[in-house]
Amino acid sequence: MHTTFRSHWQERIYTVIFEADTRAGKAFDVGLIVFILGSLAVVVLDSVSTIADAHHEALMLAEWAFTLAFTLEYVLRLYSAPHPWAYARSFFGVIDLLAILPTYLALLMPEVHSLIDVRILRLLRMFRVLKLTQYVAEYTQLRNAISASRRKIMVFLASISMVIMIIATLMYVIAGPENGYTSIPVAVYWAITTMTTVGFGDITPHTDLGRALASLMMLMGWGVLAVPTGIVTAEMVHQPGQQLTTRTCPACLREGLGADDRFCRFCGEELPRYHHHD
Repeated sequence: MHTTFRSHWQERIYTVIFEADTRAGKAFDVGLIVFILGSLAVVVLDSVSTIADAHHEALMLAEWAFTLAFTLEYVLRLYSAPHPWAYARSFFGVIDLLAILPTYLALLMPEVHSLIDVRILRLLRMFRVLKLTQYVAEYTQLRNAISASRRKIMVFLASISMVIMIIATLMYVIAGPENGYTSIPVAVYWAITTMTTVGFGDITPHTDLGRALASLMMLMGWGVLAVPTGIVTAEMVHQPGQQLTTRTCPACLREGLGADDRFCRFCGEELPRYHHHD
């Protein structure tokens, strides 16, 4: 079934907002990226007490300007989407709502101060950074590569988990509670920090055998960190040579569709004509 738009303006706004491969779409996305980064800068500056006290009014005006801009964007997305409820329930639909909700909640419910620190509520604005993934096409390519690699990565993580459990149990037996290894979960924590080369140093082996085991974990860590990167990189190299677009299905709002696709590969919906540099 072909998705139909209620009016020419709805289709036009949909093309600009949901598909970034037109001139207008790219200009919209670049402008939105600037707004997102600007709003994040306001959140960061507002967390510094000296700056917040000295420039409270300016920060509030900037926050409301960004909130109103994101509200307009959210309304336009609801209007232009052929299935508004599908957009509202989608991942980015929820993120778009979270980007504007805290400011309105702080205004409409002053009593929230007695329930929760308002700064925690306002930090939900940091969800705006997730909106950036909608406006950079390479995110789609990376996401597809990670999705294609997930089974291999899961098998790899399962194998590493078994190695960690074995070595952690050995260290618990070798070092014992007197050296800080009071339980197997504590030893697992030590094994993970050692294998990932983080090494907080709060728990360290003091016997020769324990140090030898720790050295083995460190050497394994070098190889372990490289494997997931290699798996994802290989998937990116072997991605189909189809033109990468930001084309979005009007029905399910999923991206990653090819320029020549006639039907959505996710839900089967017939796709409207693909607009490119209109």
